[in-house]
Amino acid sequence: MYTLHIANKNYSSWSLRPWVLMTYLNIPFEESISPFQSGSNWQSFRNFSPTGLVPCLVDQSVEGEPTVVWDSLAIIEYLAEQHSGVWPDNLMARTWARSATAEMHSGFSALRNQCPMSCGIRVAMTIQTEALQKDLARIDELWTQGLSMFGGEFLAGDQFTAVDAFYVPVAFRIRSYGLVLSESSMAYVDRLLALPSVKQWEQDALAETWREEAHEQEAEQFGTITHDLRAQ
Repeated sequence: MYTLHIANKNYSSWSLRPWVLMTYLNIPFEESISPFQSGSNWQSFRNFSPTGLVPCLVDQSVEGEPTVVWDSLAIIEYLAEQHSGVWPDNLMARTWARSATAEMHSGFSALRNQCPMSCGIRVAMTIQTEALQKDLARIDELWTQGLSMFGGEFLAGDQFTAVDAFYVPVAFRIRSYGLVLSESSMAYVDRLLALPSVKQWEQDALAETWREEAHEQEAEQFGTITHDLRAQ
């Protein structure tokens, strides 16, 4: 049995990635939430994660010591070795999907820093830096390429796979901060946000009453919050 350790669903984009993929693929797991606290979470998260970070997957399905997998990309690859559907079957699509996933995993720092994930708010951006525009242009280019090259509703074909899961937090950011991409990319955003697994994550995020001041302040650094849809 898997246990997936995550943090607040409203904030934790890294936790979202394996959670939404496992939910979409009907891979059974138990969810363990440890909310972000003010200051450092490193010590408390070290109770389950070697790095003191989320997400962290614990596999207790075999006898002996449980297998601990940390980092979202490592979790995806671990699941791919045991479950079908994580990556596309077609070699070209799978290679492209892995490359696009790795790019998301290591890049787009301006988008992460200037538009931190917060599912339940809407922000009117007052500043859009050149670095942010560059990230958005590359995401638009990447999505357009995948959608056209493989001819499906998702980035690497007709099926939702790990590469789509890695870009779900981007879809939330685009909606939360009123960002605009090309018509085909915006339609892809709508498809992602309409998936039952994504809507379940959002519903849970909106129901959370936890607030962490640093995350709240980051969301207002480059804009003004116009709506807060979260439970009070």
